[in-house]
Amino acid sequence: MSKSFQGSEYAHHSHHHTYKTEKNILIAFLLNASFSIFEFICGIITGSIAITSDAVHDLGDALSIGIAYGLERKSKKGPDAKHTYGYARYSLAGSIITTAILLVGSSFVIYEAIQRIADPVEVNYDGMIIFAIIGLVINSIASYVTRDGDSLNQKSVNLHMLEDVLGWAVVLIGAIVMKFTGIAVIDPILSLGVAIFILIEAAKNLREIVKIFLEITPKDIDLEEIKIDIKHVKGVVDIHHIHVRSINGEENHATLHVVVKKYDKNIKNTVKEVLKKHNISHSVIEIEEADERCQEKIRK
Repeated sequence: MSKSFQGSEYAHHSHHHTYKTEKNILIAFLLNASFSIFEFICGIITGSIAITSDAVHDLGDALSIGIAYGLERKSKKGPDAKHTYGYARYSLAGSIITTAILLVGSSFVIYEAIQRIADPVEVNYDGMIIFAIIGLVINSIASYVTRDGDSLNQKSVNLHMLEDVLGWAVVLIGAIVMKFTGIAVIDPILSLGVAIFILIEAAKNLREIVKIFLEITPKDIDLEEIKIDIKHVKGVVDIHHIHVRSINGEENHATLHVVVKKYDKNIKNTVKEVLKKHNISHSVIEIEEADERCQEKIRK
């Protein structure tokens, strides 16, 4: 297979993946926005705190997912004079917004659930069961649609969808149990469990975003192994000033100085191939000859 054909095939796959990610987020937005209205009606009819809380939360979800969709589209724009690295981190901005709303929404549900545990309220169990089945089906479809995707933005959206699936599963289980036992406190207790689970997952997602903005070396990158592999390239004497960072949680960029016995343009190409094998898609390499003094201070 020729290199030009491989490049064309990769570009087509990348474009298809990008379109699929945007489409998935858009579907999630439409489902979430329309369903939040349905939930408000359900909550009022049944008197369920689990449903009403989720309705409030879903309104925030719909807004954040809509913003995430816009930022995901913007993130695919190429570099320009203002954004010389491209717009990839706009996708991260979308992830921050959706994750932050998840954290706030989960905290709200926890607060409301604790209030209801202290003061249980009777609910319409039959209505809860019917609405829960509908909610579980619709949100399961949305969760399935958004399950694939490497961007933290889509993962945040999928976490929203997973929360909704778990939330409605809890409503259904709780309603059935309460119908036969009459123990109304089950509704807020189960809601509390789901909210805590989502809060923990959202915090993990936020931690990954912070690592990217702090330009911490990506977890799948082993700098020592990379150094060893580059030093095995014919003509390479040493390597220093190596820095690796992720732009958006998917693409890894690297800058480094490679010391050689004698300048050979093929060395740079070989080093780039080594970096690609280590999941580094873009690299800036400065070649220095062994008798040349590096002008940049090496930080210990």
